[in-house]
Amino acid sequence: MSIYTYRCNEVKRMSELLKLLSEPNRLKILCNLGLECRPVTEIVNETGLSQTNVSFHLRLLREAGLVRPERHGKFIYYCLPDAGLLEHLEHLRLWVQQLDEKR
Repeated sequence: MSIYTYRCNEVKRMSELLKLLSEPNRLKILCNLGLECRPVTEIVNETGLSQTNVSFHLRLLREAGLVRPERHGKFIYYCLPDAGLLEHLEHLRLWVQQLDEKR
């Protein structure tokens, strides 16, 4: 399938998401999340980023629809919205691995 078969609005949306994911910390957060929701403190511990930094990136990811917030009492937990995103991240990881092996 050629990229020219996509409509302009689809290409624009894909470009926006790829630009968002080009920031390594955002991609790190997504790769550390699963379908089970996690509190911000756990995301901070797993990524090694500051809470302020994690909160900033989570807001952008939430606005793009790439993470889903859930309130549990006074805490907000975050998770991926569906298994499809997890599968796409894994496919991307494998694709990058194959590219690296061809070098």
